[in-house]
Formats: sequence, C-alpha cells, structure tokens
Amino acid sequence: MQLAAGEGLLRPWRREDAPALAAAANNRNVWLTLRDRMPHPYSCADAEAYIEQRIKEESELVLCVEVEGQAAGGIGLHRGDDVNRVTAELGYWLAEPCWGRGIITAAVGAMVRYGFARLPLNRIEAYVFANNPASARVLAKAGFAYEGRMRGNVIKDGQVLDSLVYARLREDGAP
Repeated sequence: MQLAAGEGLLRPWRREDAPALAAAANNRNVWLTLRDRMPHPYSCADAEAYIEQRIKEESELVLCVEVEGQAAGGIGLHRGDDVNRVTAELGYWLAEPCWGRGIITAAVGAMVRYGFARLPLNRIEAYVFANNPASARVLAKAGFAYEGRMRGNVIKDGQVLDSLVYARLREDGAP
C-alpha cells in the first residue's frame, strides 16, 4: 500500500529504512516535539527494532514518510477501544531538513482520507505540545479544528507543557 502525499510518499516500513530512519530521528529538535517513547539519542539499533515491530504487526496504519527515496519520518493512526472505538489518534513526525515544505501537511491529509475511507471512524484527533506552533499549523491547514488546551498535562525535557487538542470528524469531509 502506498499513498501519495505531495513531495512525499506514505508506505510500509522496510528493513532497509533503518539507516535513514536513525539519521532522521537522531535529532534533538525532532525529539522535542515527540512523546518520550521515541528515544534520544536514536541509534540504528533503535531504528531496526522499531521497523521489526512494524513489520511484525503488519499495520497499514503506521507508515513511513518517504521523501526523495529515503525514509524521512513517520505517520500513524492509533485506534481507540471500548467507548473510543470510533476515534483514532494521529501522530506524525518529519526529519528537520524536510520541515517547511508542506510534506507533513500533505501526509496528514492523505492519512486522514485513508483512515476515514478504510475504517469505521467518526473522529481523528491529534495532540500538539503548545510550544510547537508549526505542528498546530499543520493540523489547521489539514482541516482539523482546534478544540482546546489541556493545561500542564505533559512533561518534556523537564518542562511542564500544555497540550493543544485538534480533531477532524468524518462529517467534515475530505481534507
């Protein structure tokens, strides 16, 4: 499965992506925008373990963002369960040299269209650290509505931060 996303391509992770993934992810500026489950520094062994897990799961909902033939980031939909089974959380990141080119905005749009087309979802939501206005702009450009601020709910790099909540509903139409 592959999805076109502007200059990028969304596709399953491959073992040969490990060196490019490690190079892209081993960046403090990238790490500062992500949850702590993403290690820093990020080694080739981390990349290999991550890719093996993605291959084992055979998930079509957690994909590589390929730019110019190289793994340059990741994007995924993580489905809720129980009463949240019609909701998925969107997560994404991109290598710093690719920032500001509209690649992740296109990737978010492609993933949202795919998610609503393939899954019985009513809602796709995303959480952004309040100190990451670029990611908030990505979501706004992709048609997500700002729903609110969760004050002091995360800690990143020793700093307590607010999170911003964005969402798209199926009824909002295609991005």
